[in-house]
Amino acid sequence: MIKVDSRGKSCPQPIIDIAAAMNLHADEVDFTLRSDDEATWIDLQAWARMTGHRIEITGDDSFVITR
Repeated sequence: MIKVDSRGKSCPQPIIDIAAAMNLHADEVDFTLRSDDEATWIDLQAWARMTGHRIEITGDDSFVITR
């Protein structure tokens, strides 16, 4: 599992960070994103609909993204 820490960054940067990590690690299936920006959950949901990924909230600032 690839971990991406975007805490302290404002949206859309966490989405940009996770997309870049997914492009860099094309063979990985599961990713963890940490983000404390309140807009991340809303942005992640829209991004997942557009890209076909699944997202699960695993904590106050943690999300698991699965291809």
